[in-house]
Amino acid sequence: MTDLTDEIRYRLLKYLDDHPGATQRELAAALGVSLGKANYCLKALIVKGLVKARNFRNSNKKAAYLYVLTPRGLDEKINVAVAFLRRKRDEYDLLAEEIERLTEEVGRLKTTT
Repeated sequence: MTDLTDEIRYRLLKYLDDHPGATQRELAAALGVSLGKANYCLKALIVKGLVKARNFRNSNKKAAYLYVLTPRGLDEKINVAVAFLRRKRDEYDLLAEEIERLTEEVGRLKTTT
């Protein structure tokens, strides 16, 4: 899971928390990743003890899984959310500074022409 960004890890844990009965195909579509990557990520979360997969039968009489975040998984979701939010705020601050500089530059160029 170290190759996943905080954003993907957060979105993955949030989606599973919000949609425990989702299929791997639905998870892949929601995250914009391949089905194989969704499967890999789920297995990694299960191995790390962040998610439990419980077998149940759905209405189509097919075996399905319910993905439940463990207490460790909920803690990880919070930690990843905090790190992701911190990074996005830093990006926002840098972008706001750049906008301010460009606005000043455009203002100076308009007064000289």
